[in-house]
Amino acid sequence: MLSTHFEMKDLGEASYVLGTKILRDGANGVLKLSQRTYIEKILKRFNMHNCSSVKVPIVKGDKFSKAQCPQNDDEREEMRTIPYSSLVGSLMYAQICTRPDIAFFVGMLGRYLSNPESQHWKATKKVLRYLQGTKDLMLTYRRTNILDVVGFYDADFAGCIDDKKIHYMLYFCDGKRSCILEKCQADTYNILN
Repeated sequence: MLSTHFEMKDLGEASYVLGTKILRDGANGVLKLSQRTYIEKILKRFNMHNCSSVKVPIVKGDKFSKAQCPQNDDEREEMRTIPYSSLVGSLMYAQICTRPDIAFFVGMLGRYLSNPESQHWKATKKVLRYLQGTKDLMLTYRRTNILDVVGFYDADFAGCIDDKKIHYMLYFCDGKRSCILEKCQADTYNILN
């Protein structure tokens, strides 16, 4: 016990940790994590608290590439005053804690942290508009005795304009193996092993 080595005070079960609200329903074996307050703070910080919401953070046809990045000093100087990296970092924290639904978009926008363009800034604001409409979503865990092997696969079909690589993710949750494979690596991976 830590209390034998350190002076401690038991404050009971945590209900709020690092911007994440913890909701428990012990009788039904449910634990929910909400970042509504954190998302509202991000929206306010970037002056998007009164924005209208959108149903998806990106639409089919939205493409991003190095060619869109500022090509001269004037364009780069214009973007220096825009807090692009700060917003992407704030979105990354939400993505890691409770919002895996924005992971692909935040990862894509993170590619341009060193040299963003106004189109990238508009796309990050679109993710904020998506969060405005979905801020009540929670990451929910349920107690169960059944552990099924569940795999998820998503590919962008060589959607990277810059290098024509296929970026995708393959994720297994089976108690024995948790891995994320990207690019050609997963093509040769035998998922039955």
